[in-house]
Amino acid sequence: MATINDVVLIYLEDSPVSFARVESILPDPKKDWYQIKLLMLQIPLQVVTWILKDDYINGEEFHMNGKKMKLKTVECPREEFVLSHPQKPSRDLAENFLQQEKPEEPDAKIISFSDLKKKDHGPDPK
Repeated sequence: MATINDVVLIYLEDSPVSFARVESILPDPKKDWYQIKLLMLQIPLQVVTWILKDDYINGEEFHMNGKKMKLKTVECPREEFVLSHPQKPSRDLAENFLQQEKPEEPDAKIISFSDLKKKDHGPDPK
């Protein structure tokens, strides 16, 4: 069941039309029905309150103004890290990485700041 702060995808006639965040779910005076307050995640933002059975909040199809509707809770996809052969960091791996980081230009020079400090550049400007 969608709960407070869940993001749901709203379907209209089997097509996704909008995302919404569930702001609150309160019991309705009518038994087994709930007032579900949704923040529609679109521009401009809009807040709506629908009165639905818990089955409808759980993803069952329902009709609104003669149109087939459905709510589906959105979940973040899991990231799967696949390692074919787990490896320990090795000296060879570090050396290969350093070799890849060489400058593309063969005439490029590396300037050492410590060497620049050693040179006498005259008196400090005041």
